[in-house]
Amino acid sequence: MNIFLRCVFLSVGCLLATPVFPVTLPGIPEFIDEMADKHHFSRAELTILFERANYKPQIIEAISRPATIKPWLEYRAAFVNNNRIKPGLIFWNKYRMALRRAEQKYGVPQEIIVALIGVETLYGENAGSYRTIDALTTLAFDYPRRADFFRDELENYLLLAREQQFDLLAVRGSYAGAMGIPQFMPSSYRKYAVDFNGNHKTDLINEAVDAIGSVGNYLMNYGWVKGGPIAVRAEVGEESCAGAANVPRSLAEWAEAGVVPMVEIRQDAPARLLDYTVIEGKEFWLGFNNFDVITRYNNSDFYAMSVFQLSEALKEAHSKVSAKSVHR
Repeated sequence: MNIFLRCVFLSVGCLLATPVFPVTLPGIPEFIDEMADKHHFSRAELTILFERANYKPQIIEAISRPATIKPWLEYRAAFVNNNRIKPGLIFWNKYRMALRRAEQKYGVPQEIIVALIGVETLYGENAGSYRTIDALTTLAFDYPRRADFFRDELENYLLLAREQQFDLLAVRGSYAGAMGIPQFMPSSYRKYAVDFNGNHKTDLINEAVDAIGSVGNYLMNYGWVKGGPIAVRAEVGEESCAGAANVPRSLAEWAEAGVVPMVEIRQDAPARLLDYTVIEGKEFWLGFNNFDVITRYNNSDFYAMSVFQLSEALKEAHSKVSAKSVHR
């Protein structure tokens, strides 16, 4: 019996619940045929697997009301706070050598890597409670809006399990099928995950060092510019071109439109104009290439700004701790 089938049967033996999602649901038989023809999976093994993949209506509910519909200040407060700064410093100190090495290799600042993992899973403490097979099966066959995307991720999940030899029914993650400490989707896991601790396996579920290197590799591959700006506060004149805010412009062009960065920055870097509603009204920022790279992790300006602001808070706190250590 091969590893794929053995893992399925081991998990099936531990499951007492009656399957909620029958293998005959429209789309699943065709998917099984495709996986068998395209990737040489056993139809019998996949049939057993999908008989145990449970439909989760709460997943459809969750993905239909994303967190980014919250007001900015409420969204920000969930991520930029002491509950993430304090454990973030512990995480940074514990993995300082790996973080330093990742920064050197991939050009991504240590604080960005720490902040992104902090926002995603609270440094690995909360990687999600949904079985990945349930999440991806539910979305692939009952979420028409993005069915093709999740069907592709389900395909990659099956391939990943075969490559990594893990239990398809045991892995848990987010309601969208994101996995492990850095919350990679299966396709990203296969493309960008790296064995950063050198133990000859790539494990984003359990190994923080692999997660650190993989986040750096992911951002680099999506165009992170080493030493490049991320975002800066901006002053906006009354006649600024708000309607063209999402179109990147050079700072010289923004200056002509009445938008000026509040700190000095090189003039050849294009940026988008971002606005966030705060208590005092509108807060404006210029977001550069590296800011947009963060949105490739989660396509939300709220998300990217939360990662950036948490990284700045972590960097400041880390500097203070380092300064105290030097003066002891």
